[in-house]
Amino acid sequence: MARREARAEPSRSVPEARSATSGPTTTAVGPTSPEPASRLRDAHERFVSTGSAPARLVRRVVVDSWRRSARIGIDPDRVSAPVDLSDPELAAVRRSHPLAAGIPTARRLLLQPDAGWVAALTDHTGRLLWVEGDRSVRRSIEQIGFVEGGVWREDTAGTNAPGTALATDAEVQVVGAEHWARSVHPWSCAAAPVHAPDGRVVGVLDVTGGPAAGTPMAMSLVRATAAVLEAGLAMPAADPRAGVAGGHPVDVHEPRLQVLGAHAGVLHLPVDAGGGRVRLSRRHTEILLLLAEHPAGLSGDELAVLLSDDELSDVTVRAEVSRLRRAVGPLLSESRPYRLTRALRTDADTVRDALALGDTAAALTAYAGPVLPRSEAPGVDRVRADLSTDVRAAVLASRDAELLCRWVASDEGADDWAAWRALAACTASGSAAHLRAVARLHAVEQRLG
Repeated sequence: MARREARAEPSRSVPEARSATSGPTTTAVGPTSPEPASRLRDAHERFVSTGSAPARLVRRVVVDSWRRSARIGIDPDRVSAPVDLSDPELAAVRRSHPLAAGIPTARRLLLQPDAGWVAALTDHTGRLLWVEGDRSVRRSIEQIGFVEGGVWREDTAGTNAPGTALATDAEVQVVGAEHWARSVHPWSCAAAPVHAPDGRVVGVLDVTGGPAAGTPMAMSLVRATAAVLEAGLAMPAADPRAGVAGGHPVDVHEPRLQVLGAHAGVLHLPVDAGGGRVRLSRRHTEILLLLAEHPAGLSGDELAVLLSDDELSDVTVRAEVSRLRRAVGPLLSESRPYRLTRALRTDADTVRDALALGDTAAALTAYAGPVLPRSEAPGVDRVRADLSTDVRAAVLASRDAELLCRWVASDEGADDWAAWRALAACTASGSAAHLRAVARLHAVEQRLG
């Protein structure tokens, strides 16, 4: 198989971007006030050496990503974004991708004269399908492996805007030394995930360049372009069932509910139900999930038991369902038992489908985190535990080093002794992943005495 070669050497053609933060924040967008680049570099060096960084200098979204990068053992001195497809294979993937038709739109909106950046589009796995823009910038970033076909997930390249946007399902700007790899420090980037009508991420849109890519204007342009691409995906096709998300066919007339990870609680309504996204409260998300898990319906008493360990009155349950009905309309029946009037798929179902097909890589990609992680509802806790157990079991059974690395890089897998042991067993002695796993196992054994 023909492969492109990408040298992992630092580029020096663009001055290092300024970066900053005025304090810790939970937002995923870019820095709000400038700090000297040298201070951010010092914070990065301190984190690489000690595992901690000054909260007033480094944003929470960046520190969290640094922790994931360190946990998985990404070398800050070497970018290793694999390019494992031949040119014809990459061309075929690009042609079949649901965002292929949107590339001319992205080109028109993002590639302005003298912008000083390149625009890029990944698929749902973080693979760069399209990289185009300023010639000098493109030549320089090719030296760090930012090329079409390269995989820029966090678990291959560390903290970077496309990879971190994919990991968090949120727009993000990464400036200068906020990148994990030192060779990427001269650059800034802004990225936003692009969602299919069913809510799944089908790709990430990104601009990468010098200081201009670290400005609010760059983030606004990327955000607006991603919204345009999403609107294009939502337009009816000749075949009303021809939507595609994450490489899998979906029914664009099917309501879908996000229940995984930090971005749970969004209901995607189909066109025939008014369309758009509805942000739900935690309680309303719990109710919809439980009804989706019990398509035959639930009585008031059954729903109360699944929602709380404490006794909920019938009046309380009825009031919550009434408020939910006002938010979701005809999706929820007027009669009892409480039930949905049509099938409601969740992103947890997507993970289950992939597991049923034996596609552990797809399941892990779709698994954005635990089911409603802040929920204390007993019924939700059962769904959460079952799905987490199934994903973990599939990863462990795979004996696949890449999948195991991705699992231990997650919050759930960080202290998974069995996963670290499996990783040590399936990696070559002396490799970075093997040494990382052995060190982690030794630390666990030391704690246990």
